[in-house]
Amino acid sequence: MNAQLKTDPASLIAAGRRALEIEGRAIAALVPRLDASFARACAICLACHGRVIVSGMGKSGHIAGKIAATLASTGTPSFFMHAAEASHGDIGMITRVDVLLAISNSGETGEVLLLIPHLSRLGVPIISMTGNPASSLARASTVHLDVSVAEEACPLNLAPTASTTATLAIGDALAVAMLEARGFTSQDFARSHPGGTLGRKLLLHVADVMRTGDDLPVIGPANSLADGLVVMSKKGLGMCVVVDAGQLLGVFTDGDLRRVLDRGSDVHKTTMREVMTSPGKRVTATELAAEAAHLMEKHRITALPVVDAQGALAGALNVHDLLRAGVL
Repeated sequence: MNAQLKTDPASLIAAGRRALEIEGRAIAALVPRLDASFARACAICLACHGRVIVSGMGKSGHIAGKIAATLASTGTPSFFMHAAEASHGDIGMITRVDVLLAISNSGETGEVLLLIPHLSRLGVPIISMTGNPASSLARASTVHLDVSVAEEACPLNLAPTASTTATLAIGDALAVAMLEARGFTSQDFARSHPGGTLGRKLLLHVADVMRTGDDLPVIGPANSLADGLVVMSKKGLGMCVVVDAGQLLGVFTDGDLRRVLDRGSDVHKTTMREVMTSPGKRVTATELAAEAAHLMEKHRITALPVVDAQGALAGALNVHDLLRAGVL
């Protein structure tokens, strides 16, 4: 190894840019290759009644794992099977209703080729991604996708770099094409990611995070402002809601209080009807919690009353409730 390190910023930046440019060209070269074979690969996966099993070795194995994860999270049941483990029992995970997506840059990886006889007996379709359309794997496949690259980003043209990027890009293309074919929605995506931020934003409704019952800062329209301030302080939501016969009439917030005090109003003689904001911003219990967060941010408010379809008070929430729920 050369002990002379080139650590000056200009050299490092130039090397990084060369790598990105080479990988960018490798991906661009894939676009005209998306032809009938790509469409057939998608059709085979879409018709699959089992799972798309993705397999590979070495760096291709790492890429295979990522592709399997992307497929699984976008509506195509899938898992990664290590090609070396397959011949030691894992091949039993493959059933007649599955599809194999085999990845090998050379198309001659021994562990991957060992899968072919067993899959042929089962009648399992094989979709392969290789950098050599004349390879053994390509010729044995039901469909072959060419992921060859002109050069690796590695200056020695040895380390899998551009080739793995190209393979990953084709995997993403497959996943996206099938996602669109299925009409996969953001709600479907959230159901696959219930523990993530996106899942919380798309699955949590206002009803899931709002406060109800005795936690609500409710006051009548004829009550004095002084009574309203007591309720507001006690409930700790930064507002009180003015309700008559169950119907929400208006809202009184910290901002309203500052404006009332600036006018020098008598808190004991002034009624809540006189100072409330009517109708005031509100959300329904069935709306997404993320929509409530957007409304708060848009209007620079920190709390909202929640109503049902008939306009009756159903609950209330503030920014802290949304923070605790992970929506913000």
